[in-house]
Amino acid sequence: MPDSASPRRILPLISHPGGRSRATCRFRCGDACFHEAPNTSENTYFGDIFSGVLSRRNALRAGAVGAGVSAVGVSGAFTPALADSWWHGKKGHGRGRSPRLRFHSVDANTDDAVTVPKHYDHRVVVRWGDPVTPDAPDFDFENQTAEAQEKQFGYNCDYVAFTEMGNRRGLLWVNHEYTNETLMFPGYTDGNEADLEQIKIAMAAHGGSIVELRRIWNSGAWRLVTWGWRYFNRRITVNTPMELSGPAAGDALLRTEADPDGVEVRGMLNNCAGGMTPWGTILTCEENFHQYFVGGEGAPEDAKPALSRYGVPTSGDTRSGNRRFDRVDERFDLSKHPNEANRFGYVVEVDPFNPHSKPRKRTMLGRFKHEGANVRLAKDRRVVVYMGDDERFDYIYKFVSDKKMRWGSRRTNEGLLDSGTLYVAKLTGNSPAEEFDGSGALPADGEFDGSGVWIPLCSDKESFVDGFTVAEVLVHTRLAADAVGATKMDRPEDMEASPVTGKVYCALTNNTARSPEQADEANPRANNKFGHILEIVEEGNDAAATDFGWSVPIVCGNPDDPSTYFAGYDKDKVVAISCPDNLTFDGDGNLWISTDGQPGTLDSNDALHAVPVEGKHRGEIKTFATVPQGAECCGPFITEDQKTVFIAPQHPGDGGSLDNPQSTWPDGKYYPRPSVVSIWHTRGRDVGHA
Repeated sequence: MPDSASPRRILPLISHPGGRSRATCRFRCGDACFHEAPNTSENTYFGDIFSGVLSRRNALRAGAVGAGVSAVGVSGAFTPALADSWWHGKKGHGRGRSPRLRFHSVDANTDDAVTVPKHYDHRVVVRWGDPVTPDAPDFDFENQTAEAQEKQFGYNCDYVAFTEMGNRRGLLWVNHEYTNETLMFPGYTDGNEADLEQIKIAMAAHGGSIVELRRIWNSGAWRLVTWGWRYFNRRITVNTPMELSGPAAGDALLRTEADPDGVEVRGMLNNCAGGMTPWGTILTCEENFHQYFVGGEGAPEDAKPALSRYGVPTSGDTRSGNRRFDRVDERFDLSKHPNEANRFGYVVEVDPFNPHSKPRKRTMLGRFKHEGANVRLAKDRRVVVYMGDDERFDYIYKFVSDKKMRWGSRRTNEGLLDSGTLYVAKLTGNSPAEEFDGSGALPADGEFDGSGVWIPLCSDKESFVDGFTVAEVLVHTRLAADAVGATKMDRPEDMEASPVTGKVYCALTNNTARSPEQADEANPRANNKFGHILEIVEEGNDAAATDFGWSVPIVCGNPDDPSTYFAGYDKDKVVAISCPDNLTFDGDGNLWISTDGQPGTLDSNDALHAVPVEGKHRGEIKTFATVPQGAECCGPFITEDQKTVFIAPQHPGDGGSLDNPQSTWPDGKYYPRPSVVSIWHTRGRDVGHA
């Protein structure tokens, strides 16, 4: 058992594509799991190319990513150079604590509440409709307006970033990924019948918010500042002017009637996860942008293959069931403006300390369904950004800048993401392909592991993909990655590097479309409804390296399921986990995993789990918090002093309606409100360690 107070609960399994509620699938990703995967390339699954003796097997062995075994150029008990992680030395690193979590695991439940461990407390920090700008009106659910929503906290809340500014003040950034209009407006059916003001409200509820927080005394609790000037507070919406930067800016693929130069776009869509840069900016990532466009059937024929590869409908009735943003702004109709979709699907850089700055869509980081963009510094201080493309059978990417970061020089650093090289990952297992039948059984050597290579797609000056220009690689990145034979993965989402070891972790949320013959060592389970975690060690522990070793330390699910694996840890001492989504680390190197889909796979609310990934307790998963019914656990973010965990329970009550609510959280009213929550130890101890 995880601890004496928390006996392990055996959870029944429920079959549902992707594990989400039907409403979440509809509004968040346009029912992506109910359609064929867009990747129809003939890329080989890497298990198909096993030749018995791999040329790289001796160079990057499986054990390179296990505890206590070395990778190329890294000693057995390596300590990476200080430059390897820009946050190295922060978040408690160097305190000498063992990477073990000492809180009492929260029991799995279906309560309509946020539940935290014994000796912890929590409070709602900010909710949908709360004031952001000083002139924002109070939230009035019965009388919403687009003008008010543009000044209020948006709907849903995915990625969370926080910067403390001193004097008990801090700035919170939150993504507003998508809207569920059936829980926002009484009587809503779809965009075809919606009142135009409702569509405008939904558009204003997308984007992101920057809000000032104030610490409550010296605790880990924070509250929203609703008084005074609030200089930094800002709303970014679908209509906020943004700059297209990098090599693709100005290309014909990005030009429209409204922007003939192809350098400025209005707004961002479906921003999911993100990251922070060493120079203090936010990277917020556009994901399922495809669902906002109609008219694909009327787009030029030569544009349709690329639109289809990104999930944009190009035949049939593309307007039925859609939000119909085109009724307010015709740029969302691709029969009239076929290039508009090419202007979404990027990593957007936002400066939280300059409320008048224009956000920049960094084309050099590629265009796909970005789940996250997390930064690590190479040993020579070049900037490396890790990214996942959240789609079944899509890919893992990284960008390496060609210029070096300069500490304390915002002007030097602000252009680092516009020049460098974009890569996609190809993984190779070190066991015979016939050992993988989709059951999830470990191969004969006892590890899911192997080697990999980062394949260059383009630099800012040169394309490395035959038949593609630089701009075509960056706008049609999926097609370029198809062409070079990248490895098809099970929905790669957030990627995070450990501040202690430099190892990189990727959440692979699930893939119910993978058949037994498509199973391979990096994706060992068919009908993978529970997901798994990938661990990467780059050659020499240098983020700029093009070779790496990898392993799968965690195969998620119910511990009683023989297809699960927890780094070899005793499965009687771990909790069930399903659909890993967002990741973060504490300063002692423990991995924190938030989930998106547990209710549809394990019959329990989504949660925030934590697990050591080094030492003798590697694989010992515990549950730190659970979120309300229908909600996904987003965030998470652990403050630098390790006194606060921020989580963002997104889409509470998505399985219900206003007439029959599934959730009334957090206000006890019939309309649930997506919110951000702070969690802290009531005795002021570091989170996770008491």
